[in-house]
Formats: sequence, C-alpha cells, structure tokens
Amino acid sequence: MASSWTGERVRLRAVEPDDWTAFMRFADDDGRRASRLDLPRSAEKHRVRAKEQAVAESDDDRFLLAVEATATGELVGTVGSHRTGPRSGWFECDVAIGADHRRRGYAAEALVLLLRFMFAERRYHKCLAAIFDHNEASLALFRGLGFTEEGRLREHVFLAGRHHDLVMMGMLADEFDQRHPTNRA
Repeated sequence: MASSWTGERVRLRAVEPDDWTAFMRFADDDGRRASRLDLPRSAEKHRVRAKEQAVAESDDDRFLLAVEATATGELVGTVGSHRTGPRSGWFECDVAIGADHRRRGYAAEALVLLLRFMFAERRYHKCLAAIFDHNEASLALFRGLGFTEEGRLREHVFLAGRHHDLVMMGMLADEFDQRHPTNRA
C-alpha cells in the first residue's frame, strides 16, 4: 500500500471540480437510487456541487471523498462521513459506486480505508450506517465488513410508492481492528 488512502483496488482522494461529469452519470443511474427519487439536476448544478465539495472544509470530520480505481484512474464513486457525534465518538458513513463499477470490491475497500482513518487517526469509537431494508447489496456489504444490525426504524422512509424500514448498522473500533488488522510493520 503506497499510502493510507490507497488500497489494492481504490484510491481515495479529494473531490475535484472536474468530477461533476461523473456525479451527473451517477445521479442518472436509477439502480443507485437506494435512497429516494430526486428531481433531475442540471449540468450546472452538478458543476456547482463538485466545486463546493472540492473547497469544502472538513474541520468537523464530515466530508466526501472521491473513489478512484487504481488500475484505471477512473472515478468510480464516493465515500464519506456525513454525520458525526464527536463528544460520544460516533460517525455515520456512506458509500456510492456507479453502476458500471459495482461488484468489483471498490465499495468494501473504500469503506475499510475510511474506517481505518476515522478510528485510528480521528479516534472515533463507533461507525453507523443507515440502509434501506430492500437494499440487499448494501446490507450484505456492511455485514461482510463486520457491521451488526443495531436496530430498525419501521416504515421510516417513503420510496417508490411505499414505506420502507431503515436498518441501522454499527461497528465499534475494536471490532474493526480485530476484523481488519493493519498490515504495517
């Protein structure tokens, strides 16, 4: 591993203003809509969002990183921490990989890199993830990484004409360390 931000398959990097075209592709991917159906955004809105992310401060440990395939240098998705409770030591993460790049291990490796940073460098104690009950791929991903289902908010979100449960998954720093030991000497 060349750096803390690079694995075998992916490299995490800052979002750049030119990433807007990939963000637009990801937004058009109906399969990615594990959350809700949003109104279409203009190219200019995607440009503005990418530029805002590129210059956003991350002093409070809320940030979005680009996930780049190491083999090709192509932007394949995003990973980040979008809610934090520094006093109690928890953060909530999410990952999104474009449809053309799924099932290649990118999401799992990006999450491991993010979790290692947040637990080892930022001293967080717990990571949370909120996943819709019908999103079997994401549930399997987080379970495979060692997350435990901690609760279920019944019929909490409305999507595609009906209510869905929101599954809360969690992992403690000690659990992460046991399951994903650092390979450094």
